[in-house]
Amino acid sequence: MHDCMRTKIYRRTLGVVYVRRIGKDDGLTLIEVCVGMVVLSIAALGSAGLSDRALNMITAARLQTTTTVLAAQKMEQLRALAWGFVDSGVLTPVTDTATDLSQDPMAGGGAGLSSSPGGTLLTNTAGYVDYLDKHGAWAGNGGSPPAAAVFIRRWNIARLQWSQSDSLVLRVLVTTVVRDRHASPSPPRRRLAGDAMVVTVLTRKAG
Repeated sequence: MHDCMRTKIYRRTLGVVYVRRIGKDDGLTLIEVCVGMVVLSIAALGSAGLSDRALNMITAARLQTTTTVLAAQKMEQLRALAWGFVDSGVLTPVTDTATDLSQDPMAGGGAGLSSSPGGTLLTNTAGYVDYLDKHGAWAGNGGSPPAAAVFIRRWNIARLQWSQSDSLVLRVLVTTVVRDRHASPSPPRRRLAGDAMVVTVLTRKAG
């Protein structure tokens, strides 16, 4: 009889302990879930921040590539203009002083490779600027950008100081309409993020 009572008491005791242990485990699990949710939330916020940063970097790289390509295109147009010598027994310099590079396609009535007035990289100077849309297609020219313009492309032509007759310094700047509003109007113009500047020297050669 005593053995039976001990067994029942033991079983009841085990039952109480078992029930209490289950309750204790449930409480710990709830806390763990809450902590886990906090950790996951922090991780998710961190991942979102990294994603935004990566997206901004991709956008900036795409903009830089676009402006560089647009600057190189204008530089190729400038380099394609006549600037050399014709050998007819005597070397005679030949210079294109009539092509308007601000038109698309190029047309007459422009300045060609004549020396630019000062400040053509700082402000929109007719004959030394054109505008392009978001796809890089020509959108117009003149002193102010049209509504469709996203990019501004300016160029400057100057004689090389130590070679007044035979060499030119060509500079092409491409920026955006939005960024240009924040650029300093006084020289030297600071290169803003995303801007592209291409510079080369063009020297006369006998044809």
